[in-house]
Amino acid sequence: MTVSPAEKFWDFLGRRLPWLGTPGLLKAVVLLNALTFLLVNLDPAYAGILALIPEKILQGEVWRLVTYIFIPQTSSWFWILFLLLFMWFLAGALEEHWGALKLNVFYLLGMVGCTIAAFFFGGASANTFLNLSLFFAFATIAPDYEVFLFFLVRVRIKYIAWVMAGFIALQFAMFPPSAKMAMVASLANYLLFFLPSFLNARRVRAADAARLRKFRDSAETSMHRCAQCGRTEISDPDLDFRVTAAGEEFCTEHLPAR
Repeated sequence: MTVSPAEKFWDFLGRRLPWLGTPGLLKAVVLLNALTFLLVNLDPAYAGILALIPEKILQGEVWRLVTYIFIPQTSSWFWILFLLLFMWFLAGALEEHWGALKLNVFYLLGMVGCTIAAFFFGGASANTFLNLSLFFAFATIAPDYEVFLFFLVRVRIKYIAWVMAGFIALQFAMFPPSAKMAMVASLANYLLFFLPSFLNARRVRAADAARLRKFRDSAETSMHRCAQCGRTEISDPDLDFRVTAAGEEFCTEHLPAR
């Protein structure tokens, strides 16, 4: 069986960096989100100690490169319960579909993107886009999965993703160039994983459409045409045609007398 270059790459990465394939890492992040939420509620100063602040990192507080992913972006007990449960679900579903290695690499690339955005473009210092990338990944993989929106309405997850993507696109259009680059960098993991397949699917659809047009054009080309009246088997399916000794084709109504 032929092994694709992508499969060879993931096999190589798993052998060279086996820690990347550690299962359950993202669920551990969810648990640390819960712990951090409790700590921040006890003392809001914890959020400032853990946040992704480039100036502080350059001063030696390198733990911020990781700890910002543990800061929940809500102070509501209701929403944190909802978000943590949903994140736990996404972590399990994506790991089951991709395997631990691909999921951990996807999340790590998202962290790198957020860091680049914070350092070079002055944005995305929180983990909002990082968590959104997980949501968009699942919505792309399982678009017809149904969730209870606000525990009331059953909705396919792709529709929620499209609405959220619309808000992001609106923000993108309104933001200045530096903020646009920050958004792109923050969602770079999603783009790296899914954009190639989107472009390939588009090429396949274009090629299929071209073949269909070619087939239709060939189907509409007549094989028989009367040299006198010009009718064909397409314009008049009931016609019969004959070829003379001179090689000319006529319908039976205009066949020259011998």
